[in-house]
Amino acid sequence: MNSITPPDMGIVRDTLHQRIATHLRELLTQGTLKPGSKLNERELCEMLRVSRTPLREAIRLLAAEGLVVLEPGRGAFALALSDADIAHTFDVVASLEGLAGALAAQHITDEELAELRALQLEMEAAFERRDLPTYYRLNAQVHDLVSEAARNPVLRETWKQVNSRMHTLRFRSNQDETKWANALREHAQILAALQKRDAVAVRQLLESHLHRKRDAVLESRSAAQTA
Repeated sequence: MNSITPPDMGIVRDTLHQRIATHLRELLTQGTLKPGSKLNERELCEMLRVSRTPLREAIRLLAAEGLVVLEPGRGAFALALSDADIAHTFDVVASLEGLAGALAAQHITDEELAELRALQLEMEAAFERRDLPTYYRLNAQVHDLVSEAARNPVLRETWKQVNSRMHTLRFRSNQDETKWANALREHAQILAALQKRDAVAVRQLLESHLHRKRDAVLESRSAAQTA
């Protein structure tokens, strides 16, 4: 199992399991914990330098988010999705993000637009460095901000729940450099449409963006299976 920098554990006790959950999400997203793999509590406790009680609380939190599967008598396993699961979930996320984008075009503030412009510049810099983890973190902030700017709490909560299952796959969809460059260009187009407050264009661009990610993920999985 790959090593990571242990989290700073000088924190308030009642947030410890949430901090551990954040690190586990990173391990899942970056593929250190591979889909279908068992979460070895002893190894994770040693890696994160925590006891089993907060670790188990964190694992239960991830299970509630759909990132981990709890199997009685066997333990916890990283979520593994079939091709059909992936296609169906990406289609739902695309529809949700398209709607969020259309609403955001109507409600987004000048301050939020300024933040999106800053994030776009940071993503471009991360791309130039070929720093995929940083790019993905910034990318996730962009999509989260658009979801928030929709000003629809039901839509936002639904999107967060469904999108949580796709973190790992969205990260991996940019590992092909050409597709990564195209995704960055699409983000610039989405930002431009938001600045024009063109709800129709934003919706179409976001839906197409997610559909291309879906296709990239399925293509990558197919290539890996035939390699």
